[in-house]
Order: sequence, then structure tokens, then C-alpha cells
Amino acid sequence: MRRHPVRATGKIGRGRDRCKGPEKRERRWRARAGMIWASPMSRLTLLLGGDLTRTPALDAEIAGSRIIAADSGMRHAALLGVTPELWVGDFDSVPPELSDAYSHVPRRRFPPEKDKTDGELAIAVALEAGATSLLLAGAFGGSRPDHMFLHLAQAIQLSERGVNAKLTSGRQEGVPLVPGERRSFEYPQDMLFSILGFSALAGLTVEGAKWPLDAVEVPFGSSLTLSNVVDGALAVTLMQGRALFVAHLSNDGER
Repeated sequence: MRRHPVRATGKIGRGRDRCKGPEKRERRWRARAGMIWASPMSRLTLLLGGDLTRTPALDAEIAGSRIIAADSGMRHAALLGVTPELWVGDFDSVPPELSDAYSHVPRRRFPPEKDKTDGELAIAVALEAGATSLLLAGAFGGSRPDHMFLHLAQAIQLSERGVNAKLTSGRQEGVPLVPGERRSFEYPQDMLFSILGFSALAGLTVEGAKWPLDAVEVPFGSSLTLSNVVDGALAVTLMQGRALFVAHLSNDGER
């Protein structure tokens, strides 16, 4: 990925956009992609290129949401039994057989030489469409740890913009911790969880855990908040800092 300003090529699938002017091109893209909404949507699932395991809990998360695939994340569509309404990316990591299998899905194509990842572009498209809640499916694992790290950071950034963001692989799920809010979780006894600090943390309280914390300060880079275990009614409060709560679900992905 070379750093050049990102710009859509104006191609949707195998067609070509011959409209002139940015407003006409955008209107044409929305019409062909089937993405004109009578009212803004709120819940949307993005299929990203990381690992994904189908579980009943994941099916419940996706049910009723609209779906956009980001580049190679389209491979998860068959696993989940869904057909995304839009496919976004530069398609440089999409094998021919996957492209052929979903040739009927409208595409918003970007050049390979760009300054944003396909996942970030898909997030931008979702926000353009009015999404206020995003499930980033396939956000963990995969062959690109740099992309996984970016997904974690993007979830926090989305939360700071007032967008409800959740990451999942089916076997792990993560949510940003909003400073000043007490967040309750419904997870089973003895489930493993961690709190990943993206800065120094202050006023961190963890209730209902084997190793509770009471308004502690956590230096950036500390492992204090890794590998805790649910022991009761779990709740986390963070007063200052940036952090992500990560739950390690049971082997079948159930909570």
C-alpha cells in the first residue's frame, strides 16, 4: 500500500462510470450499488480480512444488520450464509474464484496505490451511509498483525466519535471503554478477559473479577490488566485514557 491520496476509480464491478462531476458520479455509484436509503441505517456489519469462526452468538450479532465486505473479507460471506450489499476495496488480494462467485455484488473500487486500508475505506463508506453502530467481523488474527492493530485502534477512534463499535472473530470480541462510563458485561463465570491500554490509564475499576481493581492507575505498556477471569457480575469503569476490553470466548464462541 503506497501512500497516495485515496480516490475511487468510478468503477462498480465490471462497469464504467462515464458521468462527469463528483456529484453525478456519487449519485450514479449509490444507484448502482443499491445504497439509496429512505432513512439512514444504524447497524452495519463489516466483513474484514482477519479470522472468523461462525457461532450462534455471532449469528445473533449479525442478524438484522446490513453488510459490507472489505476486499478479501468477502470470503467470510459463504461461512456466514450472507450476501453483502456492497464490496469495497482495491481487490488486489481477492482470488479470481472469489471475484467470480460474487460478481453480482456491486463494488466500489479504489486504486491499489492509496493511503488507507480497505477496512478503513469500508468504515468510511458505512459512516457515509449513516451507520451509528458497527460490528467489525474478522477484526482479529489473520496474516497481517499490522491490520489487526489498526482495527483495534479504529474501534477506539470510532467510539470517541460517538459510534458504537465492536470487534469480533467469533472466538474473541472487543469493545472500547468510554471514559467516565461504567460498562457491565454478561459473560460466564471463569471466562478469560483482558483490558488493552492504548495509553496510560487512570481511575480503572474492575468489579466481578478474580483480580478486582479499584480506581488504579496503569502505566502505558503495563501487563497488569491482561489475563483476568470473570468471577461474578463483571463491570469495568475507566475515568481517563484509551483502552479496549477483549473477551476470550469459549471454544464454541458462546458467551
